Amino acid sequence: MFQMILFVMSLRFDCICISGKVTDFGFENFFFSVCVLMLVTVSNLDLIQYINGTNMSVVHLADVLSEKTGSSSWVVVFKALVTVHHLMVYGNERFIQHLASRSSLFTLHNFLDKSISFLGYAMSAFIRRYSKYLNEKSLAYRLMESDITKIKRGADGVMRTMNTKELLNTLPVIQIQFDALLNFNVRANADELTNGIIHAAFMLLFKDSLRLFVAYNEGILNLLDKYFDMGKKQCRESLDIYIKFLDRMTKLAQFLKVAEVQKSISSHSFCIRKHMRWATGLP
Repeated sequence: MFQMILFVMSLRFDCICISGKVTDFGFENFFFSVCVLMLVTVSNLDLIQYINGTNMSVVHLADVLSEKTGSSSWVVVFKALVTVHHLMVYGNERFIQHLASRSSLFTLHNFLDKSISFLGYAMSAFIRRYSKYLNEKSLAYRLMESDITKIKRGADGVMRTMNTKELLNTLPVIQIQFDALLNFNVRANADELTNGIIHAAFMLLFKDSLRLFVAYNEGILNLLDKYFDMGKKQCRESLDIYIKFLDRMTKLAQFLKVAEVQKSISSHSFCIRKHMRWATGLP
């Protein structure tokens, strides 16, 4: 199954996905678009099963996806990034471990689709911001040796049981990843999410944002519990971290307003906003 997917991914792809529909310019391109759209869905168990195989499977897959991000087409690059993100979230942990072990992941900070298309120009900006988030997610894994979005939560969870030194080292890492996520910056009053590719990316970012918020919030609660037992320098660091936390909660509320317009995730957004108001006192 995966050999077929790799073969299709090696084909040239120039289709554009608008409003959830794929316009193809040839059978091979259409076949590729179908396969990639399969890759970014949670139900794609074949790819997950393949990545559960051997270390070589992980390396091979990462290499193929990395090669795709070198394309000049925003469609190819964006779908490759969404596939990487999907595997980070739902694939075997060895996939994100391998990405974190690389000296560099994506170098797309200057990416620009130079085709004569306003859509290509607009999507290039999202690709630059999205790739930065995936880089930060990978780096955070390297620094913490675990995926922040998957750590144990609750009173006996990782963030609630950290000592002061660990908290002061970990919370800035979460803040940086959180900033990169919120900088994706899809506008609630625009029709950007009608594009099938960017919608798939936003759904993955939305789920990460909820999990990041829980870890972030639990870390802040632990920090506040320890505040009056800290030294002067640690108190100053903790206060700075807390002020930044409040600022990010305001930005997260704006991010979730975008999610609320999407019927499939509005109920989750409402729940997390309710929890945010309780946790931070925000309106």
